[in-house]
Amino acid sequence: MSAQKINEERLLNILLAPQISEKATFVAEKNEQVIFRVASDATKPEVKAAVEKLFNVTVDSVQIANVKGKQKRFGRYIGRRQDWKKAYVSLAAGQEINFAASEQG
Repeated sequence: MSAQKINEERLLNILLAPQISEKATFVAEKNEQVIFRVASDATKPEVKAAVEKLFNVTVDSVQIANVKGKQKRFGRYIGRRQDWKKAYVSLAAGQEINFAASEQG
């Protein structure tokens, strides 16, 4: 599936949010990867096309992980958080996405 075949409207709905955490920061520095929370039905080619289109960077590879929702208690009721999917996006050498600069402006 090439980038031209993927619907542009679909690409805008693939990336939900950057995953900013201690682990994400460590991975970003060590492996030059960026972590995104993505749609639960997203595929690797779709994530690659979406990141390249939205941030104007070159993507080397994408790894996807399904994160299972945790069980939580609300008083005497047991609930469960929703399962979600995250994508580890490896950028080409010399490329970077800076979220701190984009949040201020």
